[in-house]
Amino acid sequence: MDTVFKGEHLLPGQIGQFFLVLAFGAALLSFISYYFSTTDDAGKPGGTWQKLGRIGFYINSLSILGIGACLFYIIYNHFFEYHYVWAYTSKTLPVRYIISAFWNGQEGGFLLWIFWQAVLGIVLIWKAGTWERPVMTVVALSQVTLATMVLGINVLGVHLGSSPFLLLRDFMSASEAPIFKSPDYMSFIKDGQGMVPSLQNYWMIIHPPTLFLGFAAMVVPFAYAVAGLWQKRYKDWVAPSIPYALFACMILGTGVVMGSFWAYESLNFGGFWAWDPVENASIFPWITMVAAVHVLIVYKNTGHSYFTATFLMLISFVLVWYSSFLNRSGILGDTSVHSFTDLGMFWQLVTGILIFFVMSVWLLISRWKELPITKKDEETYSREFWMFVGAVFLGLSCFHLLVVTSVPVWNAMFGFNIAPPAEKARMIHYNVIQSSFVFVITILTAFTQFLKYKKTDVTKFFITTAVYLVFSILITALVVYATGLYKLNFVFVLVMCGSIYSVIANGKVLADAFKGKFKLAGSAVAHIGFGLLMVGALISAGTSTVISINNTGESYSAEFAKDENPRENILVYRNEPQKMGDYTVTYLGDSLNLPDHFYKVNYRRVDATGKVAEDFTLYPKVQVNKGSLASSPDTRHYLFHDLYTHITMTNSASTSEEKGVAGEEEAPKDDTKDYDPAVPHEVAVGDTIRFREGYMVLKQLNNGVKLQNIAASEVLVSVGAELEIVTHGKTYHTAPVYMLKKNGGVFDFPTKVEEAGLKLQFSKIIPDKKKVEISVYQQPESAKKYIVMRAIKFPYINFFWAGTIIMVIGFFLSILRRNKEVKAV
Repeated sequence: MDTVFKGEHLLPGQIGQFFLVLAFGAALLSFISYYFSTTDDAGKPGGTWQKLGRIGFYINSLSILGIGACLFYIIYNHFFEYHYVWAYTSKTLPVRYIISAFWNGQEGGFLLWIFWQAVLGIVLIWKAGTWERPVMTVVALSQVTLATMVLGINVLGVHLGSSPFLLLRDFMSASEAPIFKSPDYMSFIKDGQGMVPSLQNYWMIIHPPTLFLGFAAMVVPFAYAVAGLWQKRYKDWVAPSIPYALFACMILGTGVVMGSFWAYESLNFGGFWAWDPVENASIFPWITMVAAVHVLIVYKNTGHSYFTATFLMLISFVLVWYSSFLNRSGILGDTSVHSFTDLGMFWQLVTGILIFFVMSVWLLISRWKELPITKKDEETYSREFWMFVGAVFLGLSCFHLLVVTSVPVWNAMFGFNIAPPAEKARMIHYNVIQSSFVFVITILTAFTQFLKYKKTDVTKFFITTAVYLVFSILITALVVYATGLYKLNFVFVLVMCGSIYSVIANGKVLADAFKGKFKLAGSAVAHIGFGLLMVGALISAGTSTVISINNTGESYSAEFAKDENPRENILVYRNEPQKMGDYTVTYLGDSLNLPDHFYKVNYRRVDATGKVAEDFTLYPKVQVNKGSLASSPDTRHYLFHDLYTHITMTNSASTSEEKGVAGEEEAPKDDTKDYDPAVPHEVAVGDTIRFREGYMVLKQLNNGVKLQNIAASEVLVSVGAELEIVTHGKTYHTAPVYMLKKNGGVFDFPTKVEEAGLKLQFSKIIPDKKKVEISVYQQPESAKKYIVMRAIKFPYINFFWAGTIIMVIGFFLSILRRNKEVKAV
């Protein structure tokens, strides 16, 4: 007899699973119908198969909305009987992170990808014209393939995908977790595992949707290329595909940079890029699609390089699938901090790659003899020739990243045992080699602007190029000297020169665009943006300065053995100002706003005249996640630099909000073991008591002090000792109380001054001496609250972010231009 489980909410999951199956079936119907519409309906406007294809795709799109609604419903209502909800959310998450939990897991990421692909498919049904049938056949096939990744059903003994509506008790067997033997197991599940701390950042709310829109957009130019080869319309597909290719480049590039901004603001590796394998994988298709766009333009203008343009267009979408494989198959589990674990879809992901790779190879081989090839000689001094050269270098850049990032894949395929380079060696390896490619590419984006399509006045070209190059070299020399970039590898100096050259040369083209040559504006703006992006990346990453240098010789603990340089972390005790570079930093305290533990770090800088030039506070945060410290930095932004701070160690772990007032009355309790032995002091009003980190003054004695919950009629004498405590330049006030009750009982009510590490007890009144006894308890040195923090100055990083925005604007202008060139077909 089947167990009847109590407290489960099965209906929304069952509806969601129904929509999953319906989405798959509808996508399959759309694919088959569109495929037959290219043959049986050929030459028939609005044929039956085409109508069925549209109906199938519309049902697929509506089903995806149904899936999303059901998934959000179970997430928002904290139905932890579902594994997806339990694994990625908790009741303490704010609503904004509950929303982002939708795509936190692999299943949600696939659903986001499917959703955007459905949106683009509907746009194509509306706008593709005669291309609708073959193009939508490919898009629908991609929908079918993606839908299998979230089906979560068994077909002929083969498990397809992982459903977001999988129940927790089905994910974990009763042998793994005995509570699932109980029909009332839900009474034991009070909360979910929560979200990984690094993902609790506002960039993760907008970064994944943007990135997956970029991935989804890649299918459109791919579909046009496939359709062109398949239908033997070899030239016709080029023009309509370019705007979509530019859109894919713009959105995917934006998504990648958003990811770098998330890493900069949320992760603690101290920068915006670490050449992590998953980071690398995200830019594979972007690089090849940028190259494809340039070669397509070459072909459109000259008839040259058709095969190269088509190959790059096709391989870009294949690389989207390969990137997903690297990220989701678990193969990068030991080499990347970002990759997912394997959900049993390893071979499904491989199959997805093979479907589109084999399709591309078969079409290129089968149509090889028919591909357009021009017999015209290519002019060396033409813009299209050097654009082709630039595309080749982009391809080589991607190939290098692909080969090195895929080391775990080569190990798995061929039984190799190649160890990936250590972090420092990896950074040098990638930085130097990729910078060499970037140098060539930036130089090409500069001098090609002085070339004409097909034929150029060579003399004029050399004179113009030389003038702008010399000017760029002079500016580079000033920038390199001022920033200290010359101290690094010489290849970085070359990249700086190329980037500045690109900005200046394209600036000239942009100036010409304002004079009436508007069609040149898009490429010029995009190249200027890329140049500024590289300038910002070089200076900020290459000349960043760690200002939290520990010169005390003190080591912290074995935890720092993994740190490349423990000297880059300073120890700051609470309320004890610490000199750090030009600043004096003070750890003022901490507070808990679940699940975040915020640390209040004050920065103060005094100028040469002694005036306070700066005074601000940063709030880096920490979460304890599965026993480890997960730190998120806080950053002070300036126009020309950023000051970045994060916590690397702490002994503070508050579990509730801190008290707002020093000296708040407390019920008596024995916590003397938390302090050094009491030191009694006999003092009169005005006397000073010195302690380890400051002093206190007895300002006055207040008779008749009233205490909450103690009736005045029961009290014979009630005296409060008003104390002023001065420590580390700060002043606090408190008043411990001594009470003599009418029944002869004597009580004292100590107070604490947490900021000073003190507990103060009014322990005795000495009438004959006109004094009182104040007992001082001090926290032991080892119990003092502290943080270990790292602070980095990133100069001119705003060039990086500004360059990204400008580059996106350039892509947008280019889309507008190329869209106007598309003829109705």
